[in-house]
Formats: sequence, structure tokens, C-alpha cells
Amino acid sequence: MSTYETLLYQVTNNVALITMNRPDRRNALNQALNADLLAAFRQSQTDEAVRAIVLTGAGKGFCAGADLTVFSEIPGPEALHDIIIETYDPLMNLITSLKKPVIAAINGVAAGAGMALALACDLQVMAHNASLMMAFSNIAFVPDAGATWFLMRQIGYGRAYQMTIEGQPVTAEQCFHWGLTNKVVPAGRLLAETLAWAETLAARPTLALGLSKHALQFAAHHSLSATIAYEAALQKQTVASHDFQEGVAAFMQKREAEFTGK
Repeated sequence: MSTYETLLYQVTNNVALITMNRPDRRNALNQALNADLLAAFRQSQTDEAVRAIVLTGAGKGFCAGADLTVFSEIPGPEALHDIIIETYDPLMNLITSLKKPVIAAINGVAAGAGMALALACDLQVMAHNASLMMAFSNIAFVPDAGATWFLMRQIGYGRAYQMTIEGQPVTAEQCFHWGLTNKVVPAGRLLAETLAWAETLAARPTLALGLSKHALQFAAHHSLSATIAYEAALQKQTVASHDFQEGVAAFMQKREAEFTGK
């Protein structure tokens, strides 16, 4: 079990559980937490024992967004510009490109950059009393951390703009209806059910799951022919894997496959 200043990190049954641990600030993102998140996801990326990842928050909220106390330490607009890019670009790109499934277990509110962090994950599970909130306009701010990128691709312009300009919480039920979460579960069962789902995914062929993530992202920006070519290139990696050989053998022998993630 690794030690971080602002989060908890543990691996059980091939699942890394990353828990943001600033409950007194509703897990608001400051420099230390941003750095710890990047380090924790990098650790889970390189650890072969990790085959799925769950991200959640300690206490009553997932993440309240950027810790507004940091603005008193920023000298001006240019510094803010640089901090946003230097902080969020590596973290969000790592989560979205990581070749393992990442699930957000959203307890309480995920607001602003915290909402972007939740949506950067591949899958979302929300407690029944949780919510997503594009809180930026409430302080006369423009969305950042990639929030607009994720929203546009998941719910389209009209709903994305509505969430952005109204700045109001969107309930778990509404998020499910709009396609912003995969599951809504009782608050008391959130972590247990999310970890169970992650363990199920961790038992599947990790390489294929990771490359499928890349294929879907590629398809969102390219033509059909380009996508077929990209899929064929990825398939060259899977056909050489142990899990592909095991999957075919299990199918032919009419038994359950035993994937190792390799």
C-alpha cells in the first residue's frame, strides 16, 4: 500500500482504489492533491498487478472542484493560464489514455474540475444522492480541466450548455437519464458495488479492454475507413497476447476463460 499526502491508495484483487482524502474541503483540488492524483494514476498504470482502477472521495463529497483558496496565491491571469494547462492536461490525458478501465465512484457532489475528473473516467457509478455540477459560472468562470470536452461528447451541445450556464446540481437520476453515469446505486452500497464491478472487469482481458478504449476514442474523430485501419493495427497487438490464445482455447473447449491480463 503506497502512501500519499492527500489520497489513499490500495490494491485488492487486481483493483487499485484511489481515494481523494481531503474530506474537510470536500476533496477540493489543490496543488498537492493534483500531484498525488497524477502520481497515483501513473503507479496504477505501471503496476502489472492492477487491472482496473476505482476513483472516489473520502467523506461526504467526491470532489468540490478547484480549491478556491489557491487563487490568492496566483499572481495573475498568465500564471493561472499556465497552472491550468500544467495541472490538468497531464492528469486528464493520463486517465483517458490509461490502458485499464477506470471507474469513478461518485459519492456526493462532483463539481467544476471535480466533475471533469469524474467524467474523465471510463465509467461512472453514482450514489443515489450524488450530483454533478458545472459550478464554474457561479463564480463568473469559464469551464476548464476539459469539462467542456467531456460534456460535449457525452450529452451534446444543448444539455452541456444548459449545465454550464445554470450552474446547478444535476441529480444522479437525471445524470443516468442523460447518459452521464452508467449506474445509480444506494449510497451505502456505492463503494461495494463499484469495487465488485471493477473486480469483474479486472478478471477480463486487460490488454483488449485498454485497446478498445483507444479504438472508441479514435473513432470519435476519424472516418469509418480510418477507424477500420486503426482497429486492424490494434488487433495485431491482441492476437499476440496470452489472453487471446486463452480466449480462443476456452471458446473451443466450451469452458470459462482464465485471463491473466497479458
